[in-house]
Amino acid sequence: MLSRLKYKFLNQSSEFRSDLSDSVPDLPRTRQDNASIHTIERPPIHRIETSFNIFLTFARIRAHKLRGSDLQYVFLFFVGVFCFFVVEEPKLVFKILIAIALLTAILIPVTSQFFFPFLPIAAYLFLFYSSRFIPTEWRPSIWVTVLPTLETSLYGGNLSSMLASNPKPVLDILAWLPYGIMHYGAPFVVSILIFVFASPGSLPVFARSFGYMSLFGVIIQNMFPTCPPWYEISNGLTPASYSMPGSPGGLARVDQLLGTSLYTSAFSASPLAFGAFPSLHSADSVLEALFLSHVFPRLTPLFVVYVLWIWWSTMYLTHHYFIDLTGGAVLATSIFLVARWNFLPNPQKGKRSRWQYEYIELADYDRPPPSSSSRRPPLNRKLTTLGASSLEDDDEMDDPFVGSNKLGNENGYY
Repeated sequence: MLSRLKYKFLNQSSEFRSDLSDSVPDLPRTRQDNASIHTIERPPIHRIETSFNIFLTFARIRAHKLRGSDLQYVFLFFVGVFCFFVVEEPKLVFKILIAIALLTAILIPVTSQFFFPFLPIAAYLFLFYSSRFIPTEWRPSIWVTVLPTLETSLYGGNLSSMLASNPKPVLDILAWLPYGIMHYGAPFVVSILIFVFASPGSLPVFARSFGYMSLFGVIIQNMFPTCPPWYEISNGLTPASYSMPGSPGGLARVDQLLGTSLYTSAFSASPLAFGAFPSLHSADSVLEALFLSHVFPRLTPLFVVYVLWIWWSTMYLTHHYFIDLTGGAVLATSIFLVARWNFLPNPQKGKRSRWQYEYIELADYDRPPPSSSSRRPPLNRKLTTLGASSLEDDDEMDDPFVGSNKLGNENGYY
């Protein structure tokens, strides 16, 4: 897969321009040394698909060449089937209507460009909700002692207990802001920032990365159920059962300060009361920080501060051990590196928004940089007009529903 990742230039004009084959954009020397240049003529990369013609989607599916990466949709399909049969509420009729609505949104071109990258997020949300309905006999035993034992072995003590030992109203509010407010709105804010300021094609990569990271996190939480710090505080190291409700932990104090029962009700009815490891609060914040640092490298220290703020709040509110945060960070970093090395377009200097991009770049990490004594390899260039019968390199970020080189779809990037 990595060998397919080359710089790809999507010109703004839909007309054939022979002069492009004789000129190469001004790229840093290291990028030129490590990439062959392919120029693919297309209509503007900033357009959004507006067609409601469902037959266009079927044509794109027929023209799509199967790849190993298409196995992800088989995986998502089985996750959806599992959730469909496990969920007890809503009833069967409403589940069928929801499935039909999602399938329709995927098949209509104007909506598929948004819902197709959303599929991993939808699978994560469905699985998280479905976790409450998984029969107890299917579930593994809940690990009560493993996290505090690892915490003590790796870090020399229980960091969560130390941070939560002296609660104060001011600290409660400072912990509530990132954990109970900003965490839930951050994915939408990050998506808007990526859509406006990153290179075209970055937003679908972020959506898929966020979805798969969260989905894998929930799968791990179901297969490896563990108790959070609040359980140790309330019940010690006594065995836990799935009949026990969740707990808001330190957020109960926030409810008292605000005069509400929002967090007490929500966390008490959590589908994954024993899903401490890995921490998705940590994973979400790390993934968001990595993507934003990719777009705004100068603001990286600010994003690091946000991650540390989230980490402190999760331990102060007794919802996670530090080992949970480490696991979430490793999961997020792994997902980001896969996305960065395979699918995420490079930002370009001097481009302040997506509307200033005339082409996108995908780095070829499969070729090592040449030594200083070696001769710079020649740049291979190819110019292909729309409607060409064959292309040597299909776009790795195109989906069968959201773009096809052979069909000359101009809306595969947004």
